[in-house]
Order: sequence, then structure tokens, then C-alpha cells
Amino acid sequence: MTQHLRGILALVVVVLVWGTTFPAMKELTAYFSPVWIILTRFVIAALLLSPFLWRARRTDLALGATLGVLLFFCYLFQVEGLALTTSNRNAFICGLNVLVVPLLGLMKGRLPERRIVAALLLAVLGLVSLCWDGGGGWGRGDTLALLAALTFGTYIKVMETYTRRATRLMSVTAAQIGTVAVCAALWLFVREVPHGAVGMEEAANYWTYIGHGLARYSPNFAYLGVLCTAAIISMQAWGQARTSANEAAVIYAFEPGGAAFFAYFWLGEAMGGRGWLGAALLISGMIVSQWNAESRPAAALAPSNDPCSFRCSILNCPASRRRRRCACCSCTPASRMR
Repeated sequence: MTQHLRGILALVVVVLVWGTTFPAMKELTAYFSPVWIILTRFVIAALLLSPFLWRARRTDLALGATLGVLLFFCYLFQVEGLALTTSNRNAFICGLNVLVVPLLGLMKGRLPERRIVAALLLAVLGLVSLCWDGGGGWGRGDTLALLAALTFGTYIKVMETYTRRATRLMSVTAAQIGTVAVCAALWLFVREVPHGAVGMEEAANYWTYIGHGLARYSPNFAYLGVLCTAAIISMQAWGQARTSANEAAVIYAFEPGGAAFFAYFWLGEAMGGRGWLGAALLISGMIVSQWNAESRPAAALAPSNDPCSFRCSILNCPASRRRRRCACCSCTPASRMR
């Protein structure tokens, strides 16, 4: 199995697990604000991945911090928008991120392949069939959902570049998750947590309420923090380093289908014929995105923990070819290729 195909399969697993977050978060949204949910799940994940920050390079920390800020606003716009519009409209508009990635490529003068264009059309048709409820005018919640789509599309595109520039991919991932937690904490302190002129009794009641909620819904947060955040975002970074941003965007379009699938079995929410048609179109888009896909060269894959791998081999690095030695550590690349 090629590294490219492994990356595709990793992103499919990512999307399937994302689908399970809907029943896991259903109870939480009735008790906590969206930012409290983001903070708690990302603090858990950041603690689990904190060992990867030990002796991390500054460049990796900077890459992770940039991705973390983008990811925070992805979650913030999506969840805040969901509170102001229907779940169907929110899912459809957020799903438009599959169009943002190729549009960003067009801004750089690169046309998407025909298979990607066909896959995007199938994905959009599937999202419409699965999620669109056809009612109501455009509102503030729809605008926030559109911002989520634009931010997530930008996040996918930036991640494609950053994960290939990373020295240690897990350091970038840990920095990214930690940044989301920090952004959520700052947002809560400024916008929600009582302070200043608020009375001591009101502040005590607030923290008592939060403490009871954290204890009551600890299994939900453990699932969201450990599996859906720490493990899945790590797998997402690994998978995207081995795929293109366009391919990832089409695979991510399957998320509403996965959410509908798990909602049916976990919550008993039935899906009609139009919903199943939408899920079929989304799966078709995923298949078309991989139809006759070209194999990716080894140099295009993410670097391993070996600082000399890929980028400094004698075959890929002009400096190494001139010196007959690795440009970063002065070892002889030919000895590693036997």
C-alpha cells in the first residue's frame, strides 16, 4: 500500500470519527457554551500531547500556532452559527469548504484537475440533498457558518503546506492543539467568565455550575478530548501530509453523511430518501476524487523524524548533490540509500 493511499484511508477514518461527535456533543450543548466545550476538549488533548513539545523547534511551534488559531475560529464560527440557525442549514453552509480549497488554488493560477471538479460537484449536490431544508432567509447564523467554511477551507490549504515543512509532525500537532486551548481560554476570560464588578456570590455560582457540569459530562469530554481531538487531529495531520488539499476537502465533505449515519443508530434520528441520496453522492465524490490519481513522489511526502530524510537526500537536495554530503548534517546520503 502506497503512502498516498494510507493518507487517504487515514482521512476517511478521521471523517468517520468526526461523525460520532454529534451524539457525543448533543448533551453538552444544552449545558455548556460552545467555547467551554472547545476549551475542555482541547485542554485534555493538549495535556496528552504535551510531551511532543519537549525540545520542539521554534519553526514547528510557529507552524502549529498558526494552524491552531485557524482551527479555533473554525470551531468558534461553526458552533456559534449552529445556535442561530438550523442544523441542516449550518451543515450545508459549513460543507461549502470543499469549494474553498480549489478556489484558493485558482487565486495562485492553478486549475484543479477534472476529477477534482467532478468530485466537488458530486459533493456539493450530496450536501444539498442531505442537509438543505429550503426554508428561511439569510441570517447571522448563516453568515457565521459561511465564515466557518471559509476558515476551514483556508485551514486545509495551510495545513497541506505546513505539514510538509515540519521537522517533527507531532510537535506541530501538539502546538496546534495547545494554541486552540489558549485561544478558547482567552475568549472565555474576555467574553464570558464573570470578573470585575461582578459579585463574589455570582462568580461562585458560575464556577459551581461549571464544576458540576464537568463532573456530570466527564465521559463525553474524555471521548471528545482523547479520541476525537488528540488522536484524530494527529491522524489528520499525518494523512494530509500524504494527500493533496483538494482530495482532503472532498473527503471531509462526507462528514455530514457520517453524522447522519451515527445519529440514526445512536439517537434514532431517521433519514429519508433524500438524505440517503445525499450520502450516496458524497461517497461517489470521494471515489471520483481518487479516480486515476497520480502516485505521489517520495519527496512530496511528509518528513519523518530523521532530519535528513527526503529533503536532504542526494537525489532531492541540490546542495547535497553539489557537496556529495547532506546539507543539514554533513553525513553521506549514499550510505543511507543502500
